[in-house]
Amino acid sequence: MDRRKLLLGASALLAAPAVTPPAMAMSPHRPPNFVVILCDDLGYGDVSLDGRGPIATPNLARLAREGVTLTDYYAPANLCTPSRAGLLTGRYPVRTGLGYEVIMQADDRGLPLSEVTIPKALGPTYASGLFGKWHLGHTAAHWPPTRHGFDTFFGIPYSHDMAPLALFEAHAGVAEVTSSPVDYPTLQQQFYAHAEAFISANRHRPFFVELALSAPHLPSHPAAGAVTDGPAGPYGATVTEIDGIVGRLLAHLKALDLDRDTLVIFTSDNGPWFEGSTGGLRDRKGGAAFDGGYRVPFIARQPGVLPPGQKVSSIAMGIDLLPTLCALSGRPLPAGVELDGRDISAVLMHGAPSPHEALILFDNEVPVGVRTQRWKYVSAAYYRGMRFPLDKLGYTEVFDMAVDSAESYNVAAAHPEVAADLKARLARARSDFAPYRHADIPPVFKQLRGVIEHLQD
Repeated sequence: MDRRKLLLGASALLAAPAVTPPAMAMSPHRPPNFVVILCDDLGYGDVSLDGRGPIATPNLARLAREGVTLTDYYAPANLCTPSRAGLLTGRYPVRTGLGYEVIMQADDRGLPLSEVTIPKALGPTYASGLFGKWHLGHTAAHWPPTRHGFDTFFGIPYSHDMAPLALFEAHAGVAEVTSSPVDYPTLQQQFYAHAEAFISANRHRPFFVELALSAPHLPSHPAAGAVTDGPAGPYGATVTEIDGIVGRLLAHLKALDLDRDTLVIFTSDNGPWFEGSTGGLRDRKGGAAFDGGYRVPFIARQPGVLPPGQKVSSIAMGIDLLPTLCALSGRPLPAGVELDGRDISAVLMHGAPSPHEALILFDNEVPVGVRTQRWKYVSAAYYRGMRFPLDKLGYTEVFDMAVDSAESYNVAAAHPEVAADLKARLARARSDFAPYRHADIPPVFKQLRGVIEHLQD
């Protein structure tokens, strides 16, 4: 069967009975499969890995028991579009031109075709599919995602709170992009069903799957029959549904005898919005430099490859996925591309120290924070709708993350040498990334500001 027919066969599997065929024996040298489950606005405290949270997530707890949890993992940004650009390219989002806010319906921005994404880096050996939310450009120059290395796409162009919204399906080498209406309560299950069919159709070759769920982003759309009167309300019901999808995925990989051949990564694009838990971290999605908008759950599992039940505090970020998956698959890093991410395979396999001296946190296109393994420097905070430049006001904020993950107490006065070092790192980052900043904001946001001002009257 040729490659195109093999990929298109995934759609046909959706109509087949839910009986999993036996898998062929795999070569001991088979490159690993990769499944990245990327949630939308899932908070650091929204998952219960020890059974004590308000939302029961037993399948994620199992994932953590059988894999590695990174306790200090950061999304590439505190908002959706830049975060997804950073994850797919291994670069700070400002380099891609998508560092400012999120792509809106009337926006013509998108991920440049010149960017090397994870599926492009993995090459034609891997079958690559994206199932769920894209949000990296929905106009002709950047759309559909199959123009960015994916063989198959089934999903939505942006968040499910944006309208008009439709489901789209595209396949590499096929000009036609089909669309269908959105049924919100079944959306996450549709994403998963197409991902599962794709895995089945490509079980005899390496594959990369991004299962980009659009939940628990508000508004909540619980599935039919979901329990919505629990302590976390409808939002909690959508997290429970996500947990069930994780369980279905693990069972499917086991049934196909792909369990030990597949690295499963579970994470989120940024912290929670108006609902959800940061787990005690300060601030939320869209905030300044505090961790609640950036630090999110990260669990990785591959039996026989990653040690079970490990918690690792080495700092890491979504920009690390591309170089890490390249290393694990034996693929070279993209030639001529300046990557900001680093290979964290040793962190996952052996609990090694982070390959990063520091991570830079951006608010839109501006570096506003620096995180080293122990310390955190914050240069800006939001107050009454305004971003205050704390450093320019003469206020230096340094937090000892080893004892104060809530970033409650400034210790800059007790550690002046640390403060000076972090301040210098931030200054260098601002200088290094200044050439990538846009001279003006996108026109759509000038219009949006007027709407917001009207609503505030």
